[in-house]
Amino acid sequence: MLAPDVLDRADVRAALIEHDFAAVFILIKKWGGLSQNRIASACQLTPGKVSTIISGTQRVTSFEVVCRIADGLRIPGALLGLAPRAWEHHRHTDRHHPPETPGEGADADAIPWRPDATAKLAAHLARSDLVMDRRAFARALAGSAATGAALLDSLEGWLVPVAAAPVQRRPGRLGIRDVEELETTAQAFRQWDHQYGGGLRRKAVLGQLAEVAGALGDHQAPVVEQRLYCVMAQLAGTAATMAWDSGLHRRAQEYYRLALRAAHAGGDVVFGANVLAGMARQMLCRDRPDDALQLINLAQEGARDVIGPRVRAMLHTREAWAYAAQGRHAGFQRATTRAAEALSDARPDGDDPYWIAYFDEAELAGVTGGRLLDLARIAPRQHADQAADQIRTALSLRGAEAGRSHALDRIGLAECHFLAGDIGGGAAEAHRAVAAARGTQSERVRNQLGQLYPYTVGHSASRSVREARDSIRDLLAS
Repeated sequence: MLAPDVLDRADVRAALIEHDFAAVFILIKKWGGLSQNRIASACQLTPGKVSTIISGTQRVTSFEVVCRIADGLRIPGALLGLAPRAWEHHRHTDRHHPPETPGEGADADAIPWRPDATAKLAAHLARSDLVMDRRAFARALAGSAATGAALLDSLEGWLVPVAAAPVQRRPGRLGIRDVEELETTAQAFRQWDHQYGGGLRRKAVLGQLAEVAGALGDHQAPVVEQRLYCVMAQLAGTAATMAWDSGLHRRAQEYYRLALRAAHAGGDVVFGANVLAGMARQMLCRDRPDDALQLINLAQEGARDVIGPRVRAMLHTREAWAYAAQGRHAGFQRATTRAAEALSDARPDGDDPYWIAYFDEAELAGVTGGRLLDLARIAPRQHADQAADQIRTALSLRGAEAGRSHALDRIGLAECHFLAGDIGGGAAEAHRAVAAARGTQSERVRNQLGQLYPYTVGHSASRSVREARDSIRDLLAS
């Protein structure tokens, strides 16, 4: 995106080497002719975030954000102290062979919201992913998720009734018992991912997804076909979170879209709302709160009359997250209160779907604590202690067996201590966070640890802080 003469300037290179992104953005605006909005869009940041960076009120310390800036503005990794970026290796080749993602070959956005088209899309996505080599994986890592109108307009079919498939197919032979076995397998994969994270079983999920897509290529009995689409939705949702945990953000979004289409084809409106909530969380982690709020509104509009109290509570927490990211404190408090009220209506013996059973008082406390932590980064005196109290509640209620969630809670609590000025407490919690992180394969956990690392810098006089810093560095380097 940046012309070579801009990157060759001595002042630009000095700012890049020092990670002085306030100076970088100012110089790019001046010499590269890019507006603040174009910089924000390229780097997947909000314009407000770019503004606070330029003004010096916020610094870029996240490794992930540095990588997004490098990839979005096409800044060679060496200028930022990074390894060569994937697009650098393929710059010449890609001029003749553009990077292809699974969805591109099938023109995913143009595919009608029809069951047979959804089955074909699933087969294409799974097949493309299963044969992906290292070069394709590197390109997938560099791919960014769609945002704004390009994302939201493609999901409007969610609100339209299912269209009938016009083609005749050969008879299928699956029975209810076969479907029940597939449902059990999908549930096991989802539980494993929720507990441990990471992508170690992603290929197994994709293989099962391809099998289901193949079965849907036949003309199954109506009740079998409907349940198969629901299985496909759950497998695609798990594939999405596994891809995201592996750093494949664009690929994750492709599977989220497939999961929504499959839920639509199977008539599972409640799971479809859950998929949209997952897409909203991805947007929130990419600093796109406006998109996230639109996705939550879409979920609520499409499933308002059928969602139970747990799902409603979960949607309200995503809504609260978006408000917190927008700096709307009153909206955050209102949505958080609604989440607590909805959860209080949930009964232990209710008929909630298995996949929302995780959303209990512990999860609500953990999510609320995480959002208060977001606010504490801006106003630590006002929110750090509140965030720590909520996170401690989550830790006490769900314990270490929660795996990924437990590790994220530990990291969040360590950051609360640092923000509150309790350096010793922060170092102690950082040690516990690293121990918890070693039990997961989650890239998200590693990214959060990377964001904790800067808090340990500048306190070399403290042995406990030095040791905490070393343990974080060792884990991130492994």
